[in-house]
Amino acid sequence: MPNVTQAQLDLTPDVNQAQLDLMHKYWNATNYLTAGQIYLQDNPLLKEPLRPEHIKPRLLGHWGTSPGLSFIYVHLNRLIRDKDANMIYLAGPGHGGPAIVANVYL
Repeated sequence: MPNVTQAQLDLTPDVNQAQLDLMHKYWNATNYLTAGQIYLQDNPLLKEPLRPEHIKPRLLGHWGTSPGLSFIYVHLNRLIRDKDANMIYLAGPGHGGPAIVANVYL
């Protein structure tokens, strides 16, 4: 069995608390934009209480997959920046589209 170095065992990400806080705020913003794209046709900034007429009659997109797609996006962004990684995030054109649009918008 090959020897494993301590560096290989150390799985602690090289990220500080300030970076994590910014990433969390970014993720929250993408989730807000995603929910707005899926559910709202008016009043996106919630300047007034939500009313039935603000909600789309036909929902396009699926909330269930969206936070996960945004989570991957924000962490890959960090990896690309920190490690100068050459990669592409390929996501299908399905129900998670609003999440990808939210990330690209920001």
